[in-house]
Amino acid sequence: MERFMQLGQDVALLLGAYWKQYLSGLGNTLALAIIATVIGCVIGLACGILNTIPCSPHDPMPKRVLLRLVRILVRVYVEVFRGTPMVLQSVFIYYGLPYFSNNTMRFDNIWSAAILIVSINTGAYMAESVRGGILSIDPGQTEGAKAIGMTHVQTMLHVILPQAFRNILPQIGNNFIINIKDTSVMFIIGFTELFAAHRYITGVNLMYFPSAAIEMIAYLTMTLIASALLRLLEKVLDGSDNYELVQTDSLTMTAGTYNHPAKGSPFDERSKEQRERVEQELKFGRNRGDR
Repeated sequence: MERFMQLGQDVALLLGAYWKQYLSGLGNTLALAIIATVIGCVIGLACGILNTIPCSPHDPMPKRVLLRLVRILVRVYVEVFRGTPMVLQSVFIYYGLPYFSNNTMRFDNIWSAAILIVSINTGAYMAESVRGGILSIDPGQTEGAKAIGMTHVQTMLHVILPQAFRNILPQIGNNFIINIKDTSVMFIIGFTELFAAHRYITGVNLMYFPSAAIEMIAYLTMTLIASALLRLLEKVLDGSDNYELVQTDSLTMTAGTYNHPAKGSPFDERSKEQRERVEQELKFGRNRGDR
């Protein structure tokens, strides 16, 4: 118990002295994660759509060659950036480009470098998520859209992508949560995010564990809030769980409302005397005067 009390005192001491640094790092982390996730989703959407463009042997040769080349490039991009750590990608992009271009290609703005690195990494993961979301839609919907004269672009925009977006929404939120945590590797290029603030503060006062506790609580708080907002968005997109049958339109009651003369139906509002009269008419016929 004494250790926990001492930890609380050290945390309070650090927050009192360095709260501005922690808050600045937290803001940079959130801003970088949000911007990079949005750009990464756009990259993944473009790659996913390119991977699902239909190509048949009857198409012109230039189209087939171009699509095959594009798919090879997309596949190489996805495999490279999914198969290597982001910290190494940061080193190769931030330090490697100036090295191979004799400093003609270098980043003068650290924000542009960080956004580019995280966005490209996110796009590689989102490319496969978008492709899977598009393929999860029933092919009959694509055939139906083509049957009414819709082009491939119209089918994707108005039929496939709206449904695919709902299917890949959990993965978008998952990538956003991952980006909140993975931005911690951006200290390798000098970007000041939450983890970089922690490294600076511990380098000054050597209180590593209390500062790490602050970092853990901050990251956990951000990810929990992001998860709650994601679930709320999914609930809004799913709509209501209960639907009431509209009975003001007679067309809504035309199916499945056949009435047995003796048993009626669940929607039968006629009295028992009316059902008995109908049964008698079916057995003995209707009188001429009743017709």
